[in-house]
Amino acid sequence: MAQGPARQRPTICITTGEPAGIGPGIAIRAAWALREQVNCVLLGDAAFLAMTAHALDPAMRISALSLQAVRNSGVPHFGAERLCAIDIPLAAHVVPGTLDKENGRAVLATLDAAIEGTRAGWFAAVVTAPLQKSTINDAGVPFSGHTEYFAERTGTPQVVMMLAGAPAAVTGVAQLRVALATTHLPLKDVSTALTQESLGRTLDIIDADLRAKFGIAAPRILVTGLNPHAGENGYLGREEIDTIGPALAAARARGIDARGPYPADTLFQPKYLQDADCVLAMYHDQGLPVLKFATFGSGVNITLGLPLIRTSVDHGTALDLAAQGLGVADCGSMVQAIETALAMVRASQA
Repeated sequence: MAQGPARQRPTICITTGEPAGIGPGIAIRAAWALREQVNCVLLGDAAFLAMTAHALDPAMRISALSLQAVRNSGVPHFGAERLCAIDIPLAAHVVPGTLDKENGRAVLATLDAAIEGTRAGWFAAVVTAPLQKSTINDAGVPFSGHTEYFAERTGTPQVVMMLAGAPAAVTGVAQLRVALATTHLPLKDVSTALTQESLGRTLDIIDADLRAKFGIAAPRILVTGLNPHAGENGYLGREEIDTIGPALAAARARGIDARGPYPADTLFQPKYLQDADCVLAMYHDQGLPVLKFATFGSGVNITLGLPLIRTSVDHGTALDLAAQGLGVADCGSMVQAIETALAMVRASQA
């Protein structure tokens, strides 16, 4: 039985990702596990998803809707006895663990439907399962990743990648968040990419979204240096003096509590992290190894700066696990991604 309007569960869509990977399976399992709290709407081939659900557990029920029907009437609010799938048909039969470029455009269409749905008010948030970039590129569509695609399609000039999770006890904090000043760049290009202006925009985005989407009234951001020992007063590099330090000073003048730059090798300690709402690292492999060590399997990838809430798992398509059979992959990160999106929806509506 559906719940009354006062207790209606938020509607969140889940793009089911690369069909030959673990995405469809973990999306279904996580959505089913959380169906009492969230009205999860799966985006993908409805027949394939229903078949997958039945193979996982015959008790799982999925009702299919056409995209046009949703455009005409919106998303119905089903009760917790079933999930909803908006049908975005695949072009080719799925062989678990084996990529097929014929399905690349259908995978991309799920992202388009997610963006359309959030803009139309069908969904309060988007959660994305992992996809395979090569499949979409091999289908003839230039594609560099979820984050870039969402930014382009929503007209967002800059976004920030942040990973978060409830870490292992060794970190001494309840929630660890690590954002990145640069993302997928060769290490030799990082220094050039860091400017006072780009760091300022990044800090503005982090501060604004921690307030608006996480309900943190006065965010505290700790910022790493780029060089060993944060440059050691210029002896090991001047980026901290010429770029990072001035950007932090300017941010503080705008009312942002941004502290640093700190040496990255000593910053990730409980005595510092317990006073931080987010750590801003200068490059991908400076901050994420620490977070993934502490949270892997339950971490969440969050895109800040978008005009919508988007979370994702912290892992890839795991084609090797998909080839081993359904239910082999851990769906913990997908559960956390949905729960994080739900918490962000509630915080943003408070």
